[in-house]
Amino acid sequence: MSVSRFKKGVLTKRSFLGGNAAFVVARGVFAGGYTSGNVDQNVIEYIQIETAGNATNFGNLTLARRALAGCSSSTRGLFGGGYTDSGSQSRVTIDYITIASTGNATGFGDLTLARHDLSSCSNATRGLWGGGNGPNNVIDYVTIASTGNAIDFGDLSVSRNSPTATASSTRGIFAGGSVAGYLNTIDYVTIASTGNATDFGDLTLARHAFGGCSSSTRAVFGGGTYTNDSPYRTNTIDYITIATTGNAADFGDLTVTRNSVTASFSNTIKGVWGGGYDASAPSNVIDYVIIASIGNAIDFGDLSAGKYSVAGCSSGHGGLS
Repeated sequence: MSVSRFKKGVLTKRSFLGGNAAFVVARGVFAGGYTSGNVDQNVIEYIQIETAGNATNFGNLTLARRALAGCSSSTRGLFGGGYTDSGSQSRVTIDYITIASTGNATGFGDLTLARHDLSSCSNATRGLWGGGNGPNNVIDYVTIASTGNAIDFGDLSVSRNSPTATASSTRGIFAGGSVAGYLNTIDYVTIASTGNATDFGDLTLARHAFGGCSSSTRAVFGGGTYTNDSPYRTNTIDYITIATTGNAADFGDLTVTRNSVTASFSNTIKGVWGGGYDASAPSNVIDYVIIASIGNAIDFGDLSAGKYSVAGCSSGHGGLS
């Protein structure tokens, strides 16, 4: 049994019956993105993952941008990199928010390399960003509770655009992406150390521009672009057991086939995806799965507007348990 509650604005947890309970109460945050009309967004909005419903306004990023990536501790969310048509500063910027409150983001520091279409994951202490346009193989990290510029961590096994990332408390997982074609590569790193990524196995479908989330033991990956020919997009969800190595297995399908569905997070029980691009327009769909099971996603609610290339993070993901 697990009892979770807010205390003085911070999400806390009490555990019973052996102490291995996961977070149930957690806030998920969506940031930035690109809407119809090709407008970069600075909007931040949030949901309570244990319930279902539409997203609520949180505040604004320091810079409007798309194709950024988010990570978090239980109290603080970070958003790094991205792209805007109005300038290059967004590609290096890291912002942060206090997840339990609402309000505008504050400057944290800079990535080691300015880039967009990157991925991010974290445990309770460190946030990592990997890959991005170029393509590149850079992994860098920050200490989430501080502020300052990112530090070199190591390299991915393959340079790539638009991978996804998620984590347990010990391992960071980087999956998929693209170079000349789409990749099925899954890598892992040990978050508490530094060094180059190691091969984990393969996705069931080579793809990029998709989302990953996790419990403390299982990572699930949904959506993405898998071919340059119509229909381009997939609703595929697959999964791995993070503590092992090996190829991913089929989990089920998203409610809507879409790519650029890069905003994904969890409370370790529910895995959530928001936004993306479906067959005709930016999507406002939020859907979820129960991570410990297998099966198709279920409708959760809607974002405030259809948008894609959004970043996501939460106060209760698998890297925190």
